[in-house]
Amino acid sequence: MRLPLGIYLIYIMHIAIVGNIGAGKTTLTELLAKHLGYEAQFEAVDNNPYLEDFYSDMKRWSFNLQIYFLNSRFQQILELQRTNKNIIQDRTIYEDAYIFAENLHDMGLMTSRDYDNYTSIFENITSFIKPPDLLIFLKASVPTLVNNIQRRGREYEAGIRLDYLSKLNEKYKKWIDSYTAGKLLILDKDKLDFANNPEDLGFVINSIEREINGLF
Repeated sequence: MRLPLGIYLIYIMHIAIVGNIGAGKTTLTELLAKHLGYEAQFEAVDNNPYLEDFYSDMKRWSFNLQIYFLNSRFQQILELQRTNKNIIQDRTIYEDAYIFAENLHDMGLMTSRDYDNYTSIFENITSFIKPPDLLIFLKASVPTLVNNIQRRGREYEAGIRLDYLSKLNEKYKKWIDSYTAGKLLILDKDKLDFANNPEDLGFVINSIEREINGLF
């Protein structure tokens, strides 16, 4: 469609960072928001009323936690659609379903009844939204995840089981291997220390800018 003279389309960029617990999503979100001048949207962790209970009794609180995350993420997306700001997002609504809820069900920590209910709500919600323009996946081995989790010292994360992290990694691989909804950039966190190494951060920024420029 040809626009009248003097009228231009403004493209709002949505970048999302995904990865397992302790992969470095929040750190990278903060660094990129500062460098690119984007608005950062963070996962609702500190004020989450279910998270501590969930880590104490996963089976009892799994459905409650996932519904809370689903609603919180949907609110973020609605806010994104109302704003004219470029956004960089810490974790996505898709991980809630394809990674965490599915894994909880597989491990017997969420009943089939709750899982089917959750999946139905997720599918209804995502039919109204579009995926990120660029998805950045922070791939990390379990030892790297554990090291990062221990370093940040959140008390409620102290009891996270290694098999839980390993199963989440398997879910991420399955999802990312089949991801076709948009541009995808995979970064190997085992080989990158963007929080402390300026060269690693520069590599990440250059990789992202190449992907962004390719969107136009």
